[in-house]
Amino acid sequence: MKKYNEGLELVELNPSDTWGLVMLSASVGWDYDEEEIGTLFSSSSKVFGHKNFEGKLVSSAAIIPYDKKLASIGVVIVDNDYRGLGLGKEVTQKCIDSARDRSIMLIATAEGKPLYEKLGFTVVDSVHKYLCGEYNPPYLEPLSGITVEAFNKEHLEDMIKLDGPAFGDMRTSFLRNRIQQASQSIVVKDQDSKIIGYGLSILGPVNLILGPVVAPDYRIAQIIIDRLACHHQGKLRVDVPSGHEKLMTFLEQSGFIKVNNPPVMAIHTDKMPTRNHTLFTIASQAYG
Repeated sequence: MKKYNEGLELVELNPSDTWGLVMLSASVGWDYDEEEIGTLFSSSSKVFGHKNFEGKLVSSAAIIPYDKKLASIGVVIVDNDYRGLGLGKEVTQKCIDSARDRSIMLIATAEGKPLYEKLGFTVVDSVHKYLCGEYNPPYLEPLSGITVEAFNKEHLEDMIKLDGPAFGDMRTSFLRNRIQQASQSIVVKDQDSKIIGYGLSILGPVNLILGPVVAPDYRIAQIIIDRLACHHQGKLRVDVPSGHEKLMTFLEQSGFIKVNNPPVMAIHTDKMPTRNHTLFTIASQAYG
């Protein structure tokens, strides 16, 4: 445990630090709530942060390992009063060290990108952040031979198997916990009752987050997004991986506005994980 002259300590956090993480998030204008932090702690993540001599949490970063060789870093925050002390670099490096030889991805803010470059991350892709104040979808042509159903526990293993090739690694623990957190979870079945797509929505303090959405093509992705969004009276958010221009056109026609195009950065690899192009929206910028 490293000590600073200013009385700061870098420690591993636990669920008792949930409220501290919520408050730290709010201090920089982010909207993590207790449920989101609860999912983070429940998904085999390691969360680190600096505390001052009063026990106040003034930095954070989390490493989320998936089932095989991939991990994500998220929730990298430094309190405004403690910037310039190298806390962001140290807490992020702690996450990298804890992941050992895993390939690590993160989605960078403009402020964080120079730090990640110094730590050895390189840009490998980008995502498209969309926000919507009022959802107004265009007419969707009905598709024959498919059904949309509410999730039940019998669907879980098929969803996990579908998600793995879409994301680039199996993420069993994360999906189990994310489904428990979800406001709505739906699956799409073909005419043989095989699950071919799924989608989750997560209600945060500001937005209903639509993702992840996995589908065999953009038309089914549209149907999933429409089902998740259509009855929500409030703001929506969706983060779309690159390469899904037709879905982005649908979003823009439905009232979404692209507000950012942050880079995906990686270390211990120079490319994105192998994916089968069926991941149409991500879970969040923390989880990928």
